[in-house]
Amino acid sequence: MATDPVPLAQALIRCRSVTPADDGALDVVQRALEPLGFGCTRLPFGPDDYRVDNLFARRGTGAPHLCYAGHTDVVPPGDVAAWTGDPFSGEVRDGLLYGRGACDMKGGISAFIAGLADYLAARPDHPGSISLLITGDEEARSVDGTAKVLEWMEANGQVPDMALVGEPTSRHALGDTIKIGRRGSLTARIVVQGKQGHSAYPALADNPVHRLVAALGPLLAAPLDQGSEFFPPSTLQVTGFDVGNTASNVIPASARAMLNIRFNDLHDSAALTDRLHAALRAAGCRYEMQAECSGESFLTRPGPFVDALSRAVQRATGVAPALDTGGGTSDARFIARYCPVAEFGAVGATLHQVDEHAPVAELRRLAATYRAVLEEILG
Repeated sequence: MATDPVPLAQALIRCRSVTPADDGALDVVQRALEPLGFGCTRLPFGPDDYRVDNLFARRGTGAPHLCYAGHTDVVPPGDVAAWTGDPFSGEVRDGLLYGRGACDMKGGISAFIAGLADYLAARPDHPGSISLLITGDEEARSVDGTAKVLEWMEANGQVPDMALVGEPTSRHALGDTIKIGRRGSLTARIVVQGKQGHSAYPALADNPVHRLVAALGPLLAAPLDQGSEFFPPSTLQVTGFDVGNTASNVIPASARAMLNIRFNDLHDSAALTDRLHAALRAAGCRYEMQAECSGESFLTRPGPFVDALSRAVQRATGVAPALDTGGGTSDARFIARYCPVAEFGAVGATLHQVDEHAPVAELRRLAATYRAVLEEILG
């Protein structure tokens, strides 16, 4: 009989693991993996006041080495009174599993482990290696989680040949979407200096708002690109603009703007940062700019790994998955530096919402799909 992922998902949901708290979530995962023959290593990182626990587990030593990556940390429940039950109850009602993390992504981790258990029962002598990288730092800073574990894996000869991230990628029906890349994200905070003065005597002042608007205008007027083979066009959004001025007749001394660029594989953060500098210089700005990239764009092109994943998903779900690169960032951006990576998981209809939930039947189908993935990739 197929292993049921629901009890494990309930146990994980009942851990109040709001980042960086673990509250026993990784203990639950470790207790599920060790009887399956996995050697588990706990990897805490970070300062004492923001300590993050992580888990690396591996079974086998040969190739190919497939790593499943996920996270047990969750976002806060928000307005608890708005929930129809305890956000950490793991209660099943009317065929739905409720609780923070049911969708993103304690349900997904549980489904993978359930599918893994069934695969190992049928193939205890499977070829290759299977590992899991489970972090407690994905929903917040993402500093002491997957990125640090990957550094440890590289130093200890544990880099996989390919990785599957279990984020909830399906849009409308389980199996309809596999993510093979993500856009990069660059945030820039700009301060333009001017000279304060009376608005009736602009010649005696230097209006930083005008200069900042002049710099932003060309950036907003023309698209960064028209998109690429697997990506939509890159976008630049002004997400903040402030002068701190309440007087209508005063030209302010400085003006601030905040920008976010979501960029495809035609760009990198360094070139985009240079483009911002050029626009500010062209407008004659005296300025300071802080630019921070939370992740470069990456793409895993269709090939043996993506093709095998697609075949498994279609075989298990009856749905031909689309290959997609939309959405925000995920921990796949770190993994892409080390090996080919793709993302596949449940329907993400209620992630981060009040009354987050996952259909029990879908979790069970996801477990069967993950088993099919292991069969297709490892044999």
